[in-house]
Amino acid sequence: MLDKIGIPKKLSFGFLGVMLFMMGDGLEAGWLSPFLIENGLTVQQSASIFTVYGISLALSSWFSGVCLEAFGAKRTMSMGLLFYIIGTAGFIVFGFESMNYSVMLFSYFIKGFGYPLFAYSFLTWVIYRTPKNRLSTAVGWFWIAYCAGMMVLGAWYSSYAIKSFGYINTLWTSIFWVCLGAFFALVLTKDKFDKKQTSSKKETLNELLKGITIVKSNPRVAAGGVVRIINSLGTYGFPVFLPMHMAEHGIETTVWLQLWGTIFLGNILFNLVFGFVGDKFGWKNTIIWFGGVGCAIFTVLLYYTPIIANGNIVVTSIVGFIWGGLLAGYVPIGALVPTVAGKDKGAAMSILNLSAGLSSFVAPAIAWAFIGIVGAEGVVWIFGALYLASAVIVKFIRVPEEDEMRKETKTLAS
Repeated sequence: MLDKIGIPKKLSFGFLGVMLFMMGDGLEAGWLSPFLIENGLTVQQSASIFTVYGISLALSSWFSGVCLEAFGAKRTMSMGLLFYIIGTAGFIVFGFESMNYSVMLFSYFIKGFGYPLFAYSFLTWVIYRTPKNRLSTAVGWFWIAYCAGMMVLGAWYSSYAIKSFGYINTLWTSIFWVCLGAFFALVLTKDKFDKKQTSSKKETLNELLKGITIVKSNPRVAAGGVVRIINSLGTYGFPVFLPMHMAEHGIETTVWLQLWGTIFLGNILFNLVFGFVGDKFGWKNTIIWFGGVGCAIFTVLLYYTPIIANGNIVVTSIVGFIWGGLLAGYVPIGALVPTVAGKDKGAAMSILNLSAGLSSFVAPAIAWAFIGIVGAEGVVWIFGALYLASAVIVKFIRVPEEDEMRKETKTLAS
C-alpha cells in the first residue's frame, strides 16, 4: 500500500522521523525574530543571526548528499542531530540568557549544521530507493513530512507552548522533539544505505568534491539549484519582517503563528497534489506555472491583504493558504535535477540541498540589505520578481530524460 502511494515501504518510519525532527527545529521560526527584537536587538541584528544561520545551513546542505554516499545515511543523520543539540543548548545558555550577541551568532551558526544533515540526507536516501515513475510523488511525500513538522506542527505547538512554558522553555523542548524524530528515523528504520565503496581516501575526497564539480560539468544542475534558492525565499524571508507588518495591522504574534501554520497547511496538502501533477502534467510545466508565476502573484498579495482587509484574519489566511499551496508547485524540481544528473544523483542532491540552505541565507540577507532602503513593501516586490525569474530559468532547462521516462510509463500502462 505504501509503495503504491509513493512512499518507499522500508523508509516509512523515516518520513515520520523527519516530521518530528523538523517540528522541533521549526518551532521558533515564527516568533524568534520579534522576540529577540523585543529583548533589545535591532531588526538588522536579528536578520544577521538568521543570515549566519543560513550560511551554516548552506554549507551543511551542500554536502549532505555526498556525505551520505561517503559515510552512510544513519551516520550522517546522527551528525546532524548532534550539531542541533549543541547549537540550541549553547544559544540558550550562553547566548540569550546574557544577551551576548556574538555568542548567539556563533551558537545559531552551529545549530544550522543540524537539520540539513538529518533531513536532506534522508531525502537523498529516498531518491535512491524510488523508481523514476514515482519519483516526484515520493519527493512530494518528503516535503509533506518536512513542512508538516517545520511550518505547521512547530508553529501551532509554539502558539500554545509559549503560553504554558514561556519562550525559553519552549525552545528547550525542541531538543525533545528532534531526539524523538531521530529515534524513528535512525532506530526504527531498518533499511540500510551502505556508503560507496572507495579504495582510498583520495576516492572518498573525490566523491565529496562532486558536490562542487557537478555545477561545472552539468549546467542544468546548476540552473536547477538557482531555482531551488528562489523557491524558499518567502519561507525564510517573511519571518524576518512579516510578523511586524502583520502586527501593525492588527494580527498579533500568537495569531501570526497560527496563520503561519495555516499557510503551510496549504503547502502540505499541495505537496502531494503537485507531486502527482508533476508526474502527469510535466515537471517543467508544473514548476513554471504553479511555482514561479503563481508564487509571484500571491507573494505580493500576502503583503497587501492585511492592509486591504483591515487585518481580517480569515481573508489573510485564505490568501496565505493559497500562497503556501503554490510553493508546492516547485516540488518536481527534486525529481528534475537528479534525473538530469544521471548517475551522480548524490552530487545533484547536494546542489539542491545547498540551494535550499542558501535560500535560508539569501532571503534574510535580501531583507537585511534592502529593508532600510525600500522597506518591507519593496522587499516583497523583489521576492515576487525573483519568483518570475525562476519560471524563465526552468523554461530553458532541457529535460529529454523526463520525456523518455513518461513514454516508458505510458508503454507499460498500455
